[in-house]
Amino acid sequence: MQRPKGSSEGQGRVTASVSVGAVRGTLTEIMEEGTVLGWVGNIERITKENETFRTVVFTGGHTQLTVMRLAPGEDIGLESHPHLDQFLRIEQGRARVEFGPREDSIEELHEVEEDWAFIVPAGVWHNVVNVGDTDVKLYSLYSPPEHADGTVHRTKEDAEAAEHGG
Repeated sequence: MQRPKGSSEGQGRVTASVSVGAVRGTLTEIMEEGTVLGWVGNIERITKENETFRTVVFTGGHTQLTVMRLAPGEDIGLESHPHLDQFLRIEQGRARVEFGPREDSIEELHEVEEDWAFIVPAGVWHNVVNVGDTDVKLYSLYSPPEHADGTVHRTKEDAEAAEHGG
């Protein structure tokens, strides 16, 4: 399938010349105005080219798409989202997924690699740990959105600082 003539995909954003009713401009401009009807992009390429810990690619009213990179030995960090479900897919690398009913009780460990996906229901404590010797590249769908639209965390430390008001 080909993209529309004149369209291109950038880091974390897709730009394309589109027309939506009387609105005309790039998809980025339309997204910034809040009038975009949907998101279309080569998620595998965008995910594999991502060099940040986390970048929000798209935020809709009920779902958010992010891409992430974990260096060898790095993890997302044990967390729980009581108000949302999360879908994750590994596009590159090998990881260990950890699930638990409480922060102090991890009861399931799963080894995953590229082309594997998993779902974290609301309230489940979870972590993703890179267990390989290359970067893990993944994308995640949050329902509802978790991060502010346009968020870019270059490193895990940036993400932790933002979450703790730093």
